[in-house]
Order: sequence, then C-alpha cells, then structure tokens
Amino acid sequence: MSITLDFEKSIRELESKLAELRHMALLDEMDISSEVKRLQEKTETLLEKTYKNLTPWQKVQVARHPERPHTTNYIDALITDFTPLAGDRTYGEDMAIVGGLGKFRGRPVVIIGHEKGRDTDLRIKHNFGMPRPEGYRKAARLMQLADRFHLPIITFVDTAGAHPGIDAEERGQSEALARCLEVSAAIKVPIVSIIIGEGGSGGAIALAFANTLMMLEHSVYSVISPEGCASILWRTRDKKEEAAVALKLTAQDLKKFGIIDKIIPEPIGGAQRNPTTVIQEVGDALEKALKPLLFLDGPTARERRRAKFLAMGRAGLAA
Repeated sequence: MSITLDFEKSIRELESKLAELRHMALLDEMDISSEVKRLQEKTETLLEKTYKNLTPWQKVQVARHPERPHTTNYIDALITDFTPLAGDRTYGEDMAIVGGLGKFRGRPVVIIGHEKGRDTDLRIKHNFGMPRPEGYRKAARLMQLADRFHLPIITFVDTAGAHPGIDAEERGQSEALARCLEVSAAIKVPIVSIIIGEGGSGGAIALAFANTLMMLEHSVYSVISPEGCASILWRTRDKKEEAAVALKLTAQDLKKFGIIDKIIPEPIGGAQRNPTTVIQEVGDALEKALKPLLFLDGPTARERRRAKFLAMGRAGLAA
C-alpha cells in the first residue's frame, strides 16, 4: 500500500472511495459511471490544489517520500552499459554513494549519486543515503577518473547529510567532504547535478558543485534539516515548520536566489505517483544541460564552475 503523508489524508480517502466505486461497477450491473467520473474529477482537483500550495515543510515531506525514484532507478532507466565501480582505494566501499561508468543516450559518462534504499534491508545496506568518508573519497576518485578520460559527470543528490557517527569522524569526514569539493573545483570536465529528493548540508553539496545544478520541483536543498535548525534555534524539533520556512530550502526559493539553474516539473502529486514520467523529464533536462557544456574546453568549464560558486558567495555577503 502506498505511503500517505499527513496532508494527503483527505486525498487518500477520496481515492479509496473511488476504488470502491470502481470495484462495485465491476461486480454490479448498475451504471454508476457518472458518479465515478464526478468523484474522479473531485479527487484530481483536490490533488492539484494541494500540490500547488505546498508549504516548505510539506515539500520536505514529499522530498523524503520513500517511493520517489532513487538514483538506482535513474541509472537503470537512463544509463546503458552501466559498470559500477567500488571502493575509495584508501579504506573500503560505501554503498551510500553509487557510481560508475556508462552511456547516457549514447555518450560515455561517469555517474555518481546518493542512494537511500527502498526497503528496510536496502536502507541498511545503503546507510539511508548518508555517506561515510570512504563514500566521498570514492566520489572524488570517480571524478578524477572522469577527468583523466575526458568524460562528463552526472550526479544525483539525495541525502539527509553525511553520516554523523563517531566512526565517520574518526576516519576524517570533514576532510573527505572538503577533498570532494576540491576535486570538483579542480577537474576540467563538465558536471551536471540534479537534486532528486533531499539535499542536506555538506553531504549534498559535495556532489552538487556543478556547472549546471537542477532540482526536481518538490525537492529541497539546505545547509541543515528543518529539525536540526529548530533544535539549535528553539531548542525543540516542534518548530520544524517555522524552520523550513526560514531556511528557504524549496526549489522555487533557490531558483529565485540564483543558487540553482533549473526546476524540473513533477507530475501532480509528486514524483512518487508517476516515476516513469519524472525519469523521462530528468533525462531530457540532463541532455539539454549537457549539450552546450560539451563544447567548452577544459579550462573554461572549470573556471565557469568556480565563478558560479564564487558569485553565490559574493551575493551572500552583499545581502
């Protein structure tokens, strides 16, 4: 059964009634098509109205929805001849970040992305999409590999943040994140990033230092989670809704501030209701973003990427 978010309860009730009516129509000879049509229109209207007026906190809930397409779903649908590459050549393998070589619509690319996992076993395997240092060192290694063979990089961002455990700190979490950013700034191949769900803290920006950064319509991107922000400012997680508003973490806010380049629309009801359509939209957006970048020489691609992020810093200081 599909997971229902708090603000979707009235929609789910209508959908349940609609399913019952359709079942009755199959069992009985009564013509209730007009009632089915009326209820279907009512359901669609409510769904559209709800998703056009989501609050920032509701968008956080949608971004975290476990049934949204994950990095592995995008890889399976968009990347052919995918060859996964593992390990950071320093400590070990981290399944919270998946990556490798493949072809995107006929063009060789390197793909890197966070993977949260869809069920309990996979979530444990992928550590709920929260990488440890070896995950970011693996990402940096793959970026350097792409640079060596002149392959563009595609990254999918979907993480609550880097793993906060003691073991990660002992192995140099902050250094690994900084190193990943350093490599992103140094390499000469183009990088295109898409935030497909939750973009949390430095754990997200480590894979989002890109020439072109896009977000799905109901994804979020922030320096800290609303719960974390509320805990620091108000000493209680109960203020998470106010924190979500203050953080300006929605795709619409970030596009207005010039942090991201493009918002990729989602179907009414979010990506979780129609993954196939969303994946196709992401594929088209990736192709459109990559084409002009492929004509840039290496130094230009690198300098434009650096200038993009320096401009964000200057704008922040000016504000």
